[in-house]
Amino acid sequence: MVSTSKIKSVDFYRKIPRDLTEASLSGAGLSIIAALSMIFLFGMELNNYLAVSTSTSVIVDRSADGDFLRLDFNISFPSLSCEFASVDVSDVLGTNRLNVTKTIRKFSIDSNMRPTGSEFHAGEVLSLINHGDETGEEVVEDSVPLTGRNFDTFTHQFPILVVNFYAPWCYWCNLLKPSWEKAAKQIKERYDPEMDGRVILAKVDCTQEGDLCRRNHIQGYPSIRIFRKGSDLKDDNAHHDHESYYGDRDTESLVKMVVSVVEPIHLEPHNLALEDKSDNSSKTLKKAPSTGGCRIEGYMRVKKVPGNLMVSARSGSHSFDSSQMNMSHVVNHLSFGRRIMPQKFSELKRLSPYLGLSHDRLDGRPFINQRDLGPNVTIEHYLQIVKTEVVKSNGQALVEAYEYTAHSSVAHSYYLPVAKFHFELSPMQVLITENSKSFSHFITNVCAIIGGVFTVAGILDSILHHSMTLMKKIELGKNF
Repeated sequence: MVSTSKIKSVDFYRKIPRDLTEASLSGAGLSIIAALSMIFLFGMELNNYLAVSTSTSVIVDRSADGDFLRLDFNISFPSLSCEFASVDVSDVLGTNRLNVTKTIRKFSIDSNMRPTGSEFHAGEVLSLINHGDETGEEVVEDSVPLTGRNFDTFTHQFPILVVNFYAPWCYWCNLLKPSWEKAAKQIKERYDPEMDGRVILAKVDCTQEGDLCRRNHIQGYPSIRIFRKGSDLKDDNAHHDHESYYGDRDTESLVKMVVSVVEPIHLEPHNLALEDKSDNSSKTLKKAPSTGGCRIEGYMRVKKVPGNLMVSARSGSHSFDSSQMNMSHVVNHLSFGRRIMPQKFSELKRLSPYLGLSHDRLDGRPFINQRDLGPNVTIEHYLQIVKTEVVKSNGQALVEAYEYTAHSSVAHSYYLPVAKFHFELSPMQVLITENSKSFSHFITNVCAIIGGVFTVAGILDSILHHSMTLMKKIELGKNF
């Protein structure tokens, strides 16, 4: 059996009898400093252990979210009417979607970006408008020409005023002209302005009456508007709300439309029916925009290849004056990928202070052409998209964000100006990995702190003690 004395011989921590040790004031001071240093360094090590560290790398995009990317946007156009605003998408693979409407909403706004009503629903614009076959006949003008001076007089005089806003150079206007004048003649014969007085057909030349057409927010030619007297008079601006006609433009269809609007009105007195019960009119007559601006919002899925999102004025049966088109806009929101709430980004700031700064880089930025650039100005944005993915050390994804840089420019166009967003997805992605720290490493560092501080303090105490002893010996030597 091993004796107790042999076991004691392997003691690393041999004890010195207390009566052989001596406490000193300098040693006490160093002990206090050493203890405080240990506490301070332990706190720093504990904070470092609890903090999350990350490593950032750039790798080939390994997206597992499919071949399509969600695009969310909310853009305000103060000078583009909702009546003709069109959202188009194209890409390098040949995809070309025109006038996307399924996931798009439009709201009329004024020049100060303020909404002026509920959601705007355009009328049913037929893909093939019937203009009749009267183009070869001699045109006798029976519609009443209106100007800025007599326009208000006619709107208050007749319960129904149907106006053709046109431009002489417009191809569609010239196709409409024979049918319009024939319809005006038939309506005049059926509802004599002197005896009946319920309706009259008129026309406005927008090249001569530019202010009048702008006041009624005419942006495409021809625009057929139906003004109803009295019931829709606005107190704030003293103007009439009105409707737009989107149906066929042959004589028979025009006459049928006017009759459907006039018939609900009793001859004596002139009481205006607020709603038309005709199924045909519900398709071809819709409320016209009350302002000249439009806010377009919605989303769409685009392929992960270079492509374009374009907003422009588009119609298969109207002409546009490119010199009068202004594509100024304010980007309220534009982002790619799934919508990530701001609080989610704020939580992930602990991982990377730069995460989320470019998720919606264009948000809130205005791009306004104050006519100092001239007409026919297209505003283009070039977006470089990079995917950023944050994962835990075990591979679990915390968030996937698509961030982008944006460069904007203006260019003069020979055609209708547009607002174009060209986007291109990088084949690389940024991978931010959350690194977990070992508890054993933390314990090792704590032991190193305690042992290191204790050892260094002991060395300093020994040096200080020997220095003071030496000084005392020298002083004693001098005294002799």
